[in-house]
Amino acid sequence: MKIAISIPDSIHERAERYAARKGISRSELYRRALQAYMKREDDIVKQLDAVYAAQDSSVDPVLEELQHRTLARDDREAR
Repeated sequence: MKIAISIPDSIHERAERYAARKGISRSELYRRALQAYMKREDDIVKQLDAVYAAQDSSVDPVLEELQHRTLARDDREAR
């Protein structure tokens, strides 16, 4: 698939030099870069999911009641 993107000249020039040094095409460089970026993002999400899965996410009942009271009061005052 062909696409068109806009990037600053400085990044384009640096990417061209990098691709030439590595002996790969510009398309291959951008494919690899996007693939690495998306993998890194996916890995971060997996790590965060693991951290939050191990945490107790229940809300203290007293805190929950206080939040409800505050929201109800705010609603009344807004009218």
